[in-house]
Amino acid sequence: MPKLKPGHISPTPEEEAEINAGIAADPDNPELTAEDFARMRPASEVLPDLVKRMRGQRGPQKAPTKEVVTLRLDPDVVAHFRAGGKGWQSRINAALRAVVEDARDE
Repeated sequence: MPKLKPGHISPTPEEEAEINAGIAADPDNPELTAEDFARMRPASEVLPDLVKRMRGQRGPQKAPTKEVVTLRLDPDVVAHFRAGGKGWQSRINAALRAVVEDARDE
Protein backbone atom coordinates (compact mmCIF):
# COMPACT_ATOMS: atom_id res chain seq x y z
CA MET A 1 0.00 0.00 0.00
CA PRO A 2 1.44 3.43 -0.87
CA LYS A 3 2.37 5.82 1.90
CA LEU A 4 -0.31 8.48 2.37
CA LYS A 5 0.57 12.17 2.37
CA PRO A 6 0.36 14.09 5.66
CA GLY A 7 -3.11 15.47 6.21
CA HIS A 8 -4.75 12.82 3.98
CA ILE A 9 -8.31 12.01 5.03
CA SER A 10 -9.72 8.72 3.75
CA PRO A 11 -13.45 8.59 3.00
CA THR A 12 -15.67 6.76 5.43
CA PRO A 13 -17.22 3.47 4.25
CA GLU A 14 -20.51 5.33 3.67
CA GLU A 15 -18.75 8.02 1.60
CA GLU A 16 -16.86 5.34 -0.33
CA ALA A 17 -20.15 3.56 -1.12
CA GLU A 18 -21.69 6.84 -2.30
CA ILE A 19 -18.66 7.55 -4.53
CA ASN A 20 -18.81 4.04 -6.05
CA ALA A 21 -22.57 4.35 -6.65
CA GLY A 22 -21.97 7.62 -8.52
CA ILE A 23 -19.27 5.96 -10.64
CA ALA A 24 -21.55 3.03 -11.47
CA ALA A 25 -24.41 5.37 -12.42
CA ASP A 26 -22.31 7.46 -14.85
CA PRO A 27 -23.14 6.25 -18.40
CA ASP A 28 -20.42 8.44 -19.93
CA ASN A 29 -17.65 6.84 -17.93
CA PRO A 30 -18.32 3.16 -17.30
CA GLU A 31 -15.92 1.12 -15.20
CA LEU A 32 -13.42 -0.75 -17.40
CA THR A 33 -13.55 -4.53 -17.52
CA ALA A 34 -10.71 -7.02 -17.99
CA GLU A 35 -11.81 -7.34 -21.64
CA ASP A 36 -11.54 -3.57 -22.08
CA PHE A 37 -8.00 -3.63 -20.73
CA ALA A 38 -7.08 -6.56 -23.00
CA ARG A 39 -8.18 -4.58 -26.09
CA MET A 40 -6.18 -1.49 -25.15
CA ARG A 41 -3.12 -0.56 -27.22
CA PRO A 42 -0.43 2.09 -26.69
CA ALA A 43 -1.20 5.50 -28.16
CA SER A 44 1.97 5.21 -30.26
CA GLU A 45 0.35 2.27 -32.10
CA VAL A 46 -3.13 3.76 -32.44
CA LEU A 47 -2.27 7.42 -33.19
CA PRO A 48 1.42 7.50 -34.22
CA ASP A 49 1.22 10.92 -35.92
CA LEU A 50 -0.26 12.50 -32.82
CA VAL A 51 2.31 10.93 -30.51
CA LYS A 52 5.27 11.96 -32.72
CA ARG A 53 5.18 15.41 -31.22
CA MET A 54 3.94 15.36 -27.67
CA ARG A 55 2.51 18.47 -26.08
CA GLY A 56 5.24 20.75 -24.82
CA GLN A 57 7.84 19.49 -27.27
CA ARG A 58 9.01 21.72 -30.06
CA GLY A 59 9.50 20.30 -33.51
CA PRO A 60 12.67 20.80 -35.50
CA GLN A 61 13.43 24.37 -36.57
CA LYS A 62 12.67 25.04 -40.21
CA ALA A 63 15.89 26.99 -40.59
CA PRO A 64 18.10 26.64 -37.50
CA THR A 65 19.55 30.05 -36.84
CA LYS A 66 21.21 29.51 -33.47
CA GLU A 67 23.77 27.11 -32.12
CA VAL A 68 23.31 25.35 -28.80
CA VAL A 69 26.32 25.85 -26.53
CA THR A 70 27.19 25.40 -22.89
CA LEU A 71 28.64 28.53 -21.36
CA ARG A 72 29.83 29.07 -17.79
CA LEU A 73 29.15 32.60 -16.53
CA ASP A 74 29.71 34.31 -13.19
CA PRO A 75 26.65 34.10 -10.93
CA ASP A 76 26.31 37.88 -10.66
CA VAL A 77 26.26 38.22 -14.46
CA VAL A 78 23.51 35.61 -14.78
CA ALA A 79 21.57 37.19 -11.89
CA HIS A 80 21.72 40.59 -13.60
CA PHE A 81 20.20 39.28 -16.85
CA ARG A 82 17.67 37.01 -15.11
CA ALA A 83 16.48 39.95 -13.01
CA GLY A 84 15.12 41.45 -16.24
CA GLY A 85 12.65 38.57 -16.52
CA LYS A 86 11.75 36.43 -19.48
CA GLY A 87 14.10 36.67 -22.46
CA TRP A 88 17.27 36.91 -20.39
CA GLN A 89 19.18 34.57 -22.71
CA SER A 90 18.24 36.73 -25.70
CA ARG A 91 19.52 39.78 -23.82
CA ILE A 92 22.85 38.03 -23.19
CA ASN A 93 22.98 37.22 -26.91
CA ALA A 94 22.31 40.89 -27.76
CA ALA A 95 25.06 42.07 -25.38
CA LEU A 96 27.55 39.66 -26.92
CA ARG A 97 26.47 40.73 -30.41
CA ALA A 98 27.16 44.37 -29.48
CA VAL A 99 30.69 43.40 -28.42
CA VAL A 100 31.22 41.57 -31.72
CA GLU A 101 29.91 44.58 -33.72
CA ASP A 102 32.21 46.96 -31.81
CA ALA A 103 35.18 44.68 -32.52
CA ARG A 104 34.32 44.66 -36.24
CA ASP A 105 34.23 48.48 -36.34
CA GLU A 106 37.75 48.77 -34.89
